[in-house]
Amino acid sequence: MARGSAAAALVERRVDTATNNDRLRVAGKFIFRGDEKIYLRGVTYGPFAPAAHGTQFPERDMVRRDFALMRDLGANCFRTFTPPPEWLLDLAEEYGLGALVGLPWTEHVCFLDDAKVAASIRRQITDAITPIKDHPAVFAFFIGNEIPPDIVRWHRPEKVKEFLRELGDLVRGIAPHALISYANFPSTEYLDLDFLDFVSFNVYLHREHDFRRYLSRLQNLARDKPLVLTEFGIDSMRETNAEQARILSWQVRAAFEAGVAGTCVFAWTDDWFTGGFQVEDWAFGLVDRERHRKPAFQSVQRLYQGNLPPAIDNAPRISVVICAYNAERTMDACLASLRQLRYPDYEVIVVNDGSKDRTLEISQRYPEFRIFSQENKGLSVARNVGIENATGSIIAYTDSDCVVDRDWLTYLAYKFVHGGFVAVGGPNLPPPEESAVAAYVAAAPGGPTHVLLDDEVAEHIPGCNMAFTTEALHAVGGFDPLHRAAGDDVDLCWRLQNSGHQIGFSPAAQVWHFRRNTIKAYLKQQMGYGQAEAQLYFKHPFRFNMLGQSQWIGRIYGDIGMSLFTGRPVIYHGVFGRGLFQTLYEPSSSLLSYIPFTLEWNLFALVLLIGGFVAGVHQFLASLPLLTAVIWAAARASRAKVDPRYDSGRGRILITLLIYLGPLVRSLQRYLYRLQGHSNAARIQFEELSQRPKVQWLKRQVFVSYWNEGGLEKENLLHAVMEFLVPRKYMIAIDHGWNDWDVTIHRGIWARSDLKVAVENHGGSKRLFRTRVRVRSSLLARVFSLCCPRPHPA
Repeated sequence: MARGSAAAALVERRVDTATNNDRLRVAGKFIFRGDEKIYLRGVTYGPFAPAAHGTQFPERDMVRRDFALMRDLGANCFRTFTPPPEWLLDLAEEYGLGALVGLPWTEHVCFLDDAKVAASIRRQITDAITPIKDHPAVFAFFIGNEIPPDIVRWHRPEKVKEFLRELGDLVRGIAPHALISYANFPSTEYLDLDFLDFVSFNVYLHREHDFRRYLSRLQNLARDKPLVLTEFGIDSMRETNAEQARILSWQVRAAFEAGVAGTCVFAWTDDWFTGGFQVEDWAFGLVDRERHRKPAFQSVQRLYQGNLPPAIDNAPRISVVICAYNAERTMDACLASLRQLRYPDYEVIVVNDGSKDRTLEISQRYPEFRIFSQENKGLSVARNVGIENATGSIIAYTDSDCVVDRDWLTYLAYKFVHGGFVAVGGPNLPPPEESAVAAYVAAAPGGPTHVLLDDEVAEHIPGCNMAFTTEALHAVGGFDPLHRAAGDDVDLCWRLQNSGHQIGFSPAAQVWHFRRNTIKAYLKQQMGYGQAEAQLYFKHPFRFNMLGQSQWIGRIYGDIGMSLFTGRPVIYHGVFGRGLFQTLYEPSSSLLSYIPFTLEWNLFALVLLIGGFVAGVHQFLASLPLLTAVIWAAARASRAKVDPRYDSGRGRILITLLIYLGPLVRSLQRYLYRLQGHSNAARIQFEELSQRPKVQWLKRQVFVSYWNEGGLEKENLLHAVMEFLVPRKYMIAIDHGWNDWDVTIHRGIWARSDLKVAVENHGGSKRLFRTRVRVRSSLLARVFSLCCPRPHPA
């Protein structure tokens, strides 16, 4: 099957093994039934006092009445805290409702201290699931709900996570077609349950600003999984009916604007029974105990019965720009997804950048899109063509190898309208791949990703999913034509931030981005990134370290090496473990997490290996630096997220190889580009020199002379040299009168360069500058060379 024709199907492919299209599935940040994206519009139901039928649910007639009212509300599901009987699920199916089934167990005790208690929990869950495991009305099972923070702290989060993983595996083994989740809450938000199908949280915040900010946090904690709010509500007894209606109105709207995949309002009715008692002193329900509608019912109904995500008042016009070069494999899928966008006012501009394949022909199948063709001039020029021809107040970019979510523009627009940002980006997720090698390449790091400063502000948004106000793009002069294939997005983000702007991030504005599907294509991509980094280095030197690698203030999304070789994450529990919001704080990545992957380290390791072989040093000791890099790569590969269909030992070895080679290829390309760039710059400057540089290789000296008729003096030249070198992380030592050199330049630990300048005055403002640069080994290098073993004579 051709990659282009399969692209759209792959994005919508069912990721589990179930064959029933009515079953729910997860794809990225959202939940689907078949090809249809659905938002869970739910309420919590129960628990109730035990009825005549022996379960904690109302009598059948009352259940029918409740389900009819729920449908009138616009709900499509309800969440229970105890497993419902089969007859209740039959009624739910009759009314078109799905059940999010809670599986209660003794979460309030130290359940891991007694093996018998843990075993009884497993039996409880097995007994609860078995009768209803195949019922079509069951949307999902919850393997737990709000384990108290004291219990998690007592057992340690890692052990609780493993126990919950066991429960999840148990449920999947019994009911493989149902989704699995756990209802977490802020007091244990640090529980990273990455095995769940979707992330669920119970949140009670009554101030809109705090509520929206915490939703942004939860979205980033959820990463590439859907987020569902499983409990939020207002007590009308303490807040009044009117206040309950007002707060729930903005809570539901804020939740769906934040990109949640669903909500369950707590609660359906004021009738609530727990702990063996009927609760009489609160009223969270949308209906009262007699099922009379409260004002909050209408508030939620207006949103549940409307289109989701909610429409934007006076939605800004958005111009979507696709820049394509030889993109026939994925172009049709990309444009087809843009045609299906659910946004009231947008246009699509296709810039065909000199493609030699069928890209233009495919684009012309979409007559509603505006197409511009030009000779191949590079990505930045093509992006600027989009700016020049856009009619929208916002310009959004995605790549020709991307398939966008139908609500992509809506979620971007929310951030512009409510956040006041001049730029907004979103995540790009890899869809299921067609082959094992493609899956391994997709799992390797080094692809385009976002960098976050906090939960709402980004330091970088990738070119495959970014949008800007047209005004901001014009203000900074658009994209720099220097960047023909990569680096244009990084440069623009940095220039906007240098101008004092903030970049927003919308976790729900997702696109599916097909990664390079061969090893050759992956390494070629890394070479392009290396060249882009070299170009950026001279424009933004302060944003790079001494090894020429970009330095990010924020956290790189999906970096599987960030937590390697760093300090242990710290959890803020609050005094005596009583914090309401208990957060995990992770330290910055250690230098050791990337040093072994640098070209410098590996060249040193290679020299040491060869030298050790010649000198007769034990091979293990000589190869230790190289082994360190391989071990580091294997450790990162073990954490890579691989499509379960292709996960294997051989695949992990290939990922290890890609993790090892990717940074080396980037580093090598950075150096090659810089050498080429320096030589080109030198040719321009040397035309104004009075003589060609004179190199004395044995003495490691270079002599260069400069003629100037502007009256400049030695201090001007030395200041210009320092002004150029210091931002590029060169350490400068200035002569204070005791040295034979004017300036000493350090770069790295192995060598330094001494610069001396003499000026000849030829009358008036005419000067001849004579410069001499001598490269000298550092003391450490000399000591190291003396310590290296010499080969033994035969």
